[in-house]
This record gives sequence, structure tokens and C-alpha cells, in this order.
Amino acid sequence: MPSRDIVEAFAKRLEDGDFVGAIENFYTPDAATYENNAPPTVGRDKLAAKERGVLAAFKEVKAVRVGPSLIEGDSVASRWIFSFTNAEGVTRTLEEIAWQTWQGDKLIEERFYYDPKQLGR
Repeated sequence: MPSRDIVEAFAKRLEDGDFVGAIENFYTPDAATYENNAPPTVGRDKLAAKERGVLAAFKEVKAVRVGPSLIEGDSVASRWIFSFTNAEGVTRTLEEIAWQTWQGDKLIEERFYYDPKQLGR
């Protein structure tokens, strides 16, 4: 079960824009993430590489957590709003719920639930 301090440190990394650092420091080597119902991306190195690709595609990416993260045993739920600004200065927002499974103080699985139509606005 993750401590509140660990969950807050993870969220602060995201809010500070250190998305890759959050993966490298808080995910297990065999961690998996799921985007809605798509097949998972498995492995911390693959997850970090995928995140680097996303960041390279945008001029700026910001994360804001809405409310507190809810912790129950090994499960953590957080509500996020992400803003993606492209090279032309157009910003799109994505609101999502992240459902996480932790093993002690490390994330082993994360599922993101959002409406992909949000990015087309």
C-alpha cells in the first residue's frame, strides 16, 4: 500500500511537468498502463519512451490534479486535467481518471479513463 506521502510526491512530479521522471522513479520495471480499453503498454522503459514521444509532439504539456487522490489499500484514484499545446499554440485539454494499483511504494498498473473526443475540440 502506498503512503499518502508517496502518492503526493508522484502527483507533484506530474504537476511539475516531470512526466518521464515520474515513470522512472515510481513505476516497477514491469509496470503496465492501459488507455481506456486498449491493449497495455508494458515495461517501465517502454512507458518512459512512449512518454518522451508524447512530450516531443507538443510545445507544452501541463497536468493539474483535481481534488485529492483517493487511496484504499493498493488502489489509488486521481482526477486529472491535462493541457496539450502544439507548435501553433493551439491548446487541447483532456480530463481523465487514473486508476492505479501499487505494490508498496511502486506503481505496477495504471488505467486511464477518458473520452478521446476531448482532444478533437
